[in-house]
Amino acid sequence: MRKYAACSPSILVIGDLMLDHYLWGHTERISPEAPVPVIDVRDESEVLGGAGNVVNNLVALGARVSVASAIGSDENGRRLALMLKSLGVKTDALVSEPERKTTRKSRVIASHQQVVRFDSETRQPIAHETEEKILASVRKQLFMTDIILLSDYGKGVLSDRLTQEIIAMARKAKVKVLVDPKGRDYSKYRGATLVTPNKKEAGEATGIDIVDEASLKEAGFRLKNELGLDVAMITLSEEGMAIFDETMRTIPTVAQEVYDVTGAGDTVLSTLGYVLACGGDIDEAARVANAAAAVVVGKLGSATATWDEIVAYEKALHESTTEHRIKSREALAKSVKRLRNEGKTIVFTNGCFDILHLGHVKYLEKAKRFGDVLIVGVNSDDSVRRLKGAERPVNPEFDRAYLLAALDAVDYVTIFEEDTPYELIKTVQPDILVKGGDYEGREVVGSDIAKEVRLVDFVEGRSTTKTIEKMKGKRC
Repeated sequence: MRKYAACSPSILVIGDLMLDHYLWGHTERISPEAPVPVIDVRDESEVLGGAGNVVNNLVALGARVSVASAIGSDENGRRLALMLKSLGVKTDALVSEPERKTTRKSRVIASHQQVVRFDSETRQPIAHETEEKILASVRKQLFMTDIILLSDYGKGVLSDRLTQEIIAMARKAKVKVLVDPKGRDYSKYRGATLVTPNKKEAGEATGIDIVDEASLKEAGFRLKNELGLDVAMITLSEEGMAIFDETMRTIPTVAQEVYDVTGAGDTVLSTLGYVLACGGDIDEAARVANAAAAVVVGKLGSATATWDEIVAYEKALHESTTEHRIKSREALAKSVKRLRNEGKTIVFTNGCFDILHLGHVKYLEKAKRFGDVLIVGVNSDDSVRRLKGAERPVNPEFDRAYLLAALDAVDYVTIFEEDTPYELIKTVQPDILVKGGDYEGREVVGSDIAKEVRLVDFVEGRSTTKTIEKMKGKRC
């Protein structure tokens, strides 16, 4: 991945520039005047937003960036232009309109939470004269541009005519055009290389309610075919990205704690553009963009990701694989949904696994052979006490879960509080439910939910009870 850090492509960003203004503080009381929190403001900051956040991300990655846009002849516009120049961004195609109001979004943040946002802006399409100025400037620099990114926030810069003229111009020059779209009508993006709507946006643009893999596939290929795209991409939040070219495939991501999703789409667009401009293929670009987006959603405000942060993030995932395999029931449900979209066969088993021994390991290895993914439910400490007595468990629940997660055969572990795993099995909806051979002729909890039940014989002479008896010095 570090090979891209030395690439430094020339990228042109066209779209709605804005200022993101933040008031940072904390709150400890409610106003006596109205039922609203009183924010004690401790700090204030202002950064580039909208297409400007795409610029920020590209600069952080090391690209050489040019912008084409329209701003107001106002104080916000002047500050925005100075911020771009301070980043070393080329602004030859930045046009000022006297009647236009530069977009400024002000957010109040208290205790890591956004409390309110208020906007000041103009949303009308840019003037014909402004379109001509932008087009003339783009023509001059097109031969020096590796890729064009259209960042549409619906503020009027990417008018139908301007968008179509730029796409046609780029097609003729064999320059790729990537689009982060806005609105329900995508006709103005016809002929672009790639569009990157999220699932909700793609559903609105195609009129398809995306609820499963079939509807996702239909929406993706409808976008690609009706717009004449080389590739369509639908971002799926924590489930990754779906790519549509000759085939459909999903590039999964790994969920992490999310502080703020502001600008995550900008990060995806900029990282995709950067990697493609450097010669990477779409799958590699999507994988890198997933990692970059995961970095920025862990920050507050419109954030960026550097190559060092992206590499460190991926390295941390590999180093902490064991702990990442231990899931809450809610997180497990999301992972199961992703696995189903990938066509994986899901195997489930459960138990106390109090003192891990050879019998457990062989049992789990056999269970894993029945499918692609093995999920293990582990009884909580309270559950074990109710089932086994006051002296059990010997090992606490997290220790038991961690040791199981460290096994190669086990993909995910989750702890359940109930005496039986029935509710957990309802969540997982496994293809195959595995139990010990001693269940021969007995009803298996969850057999009415799983597609199939398989029994696995235990290793003779190996059990937690026998191990505990030996530890106590009793004969077995």
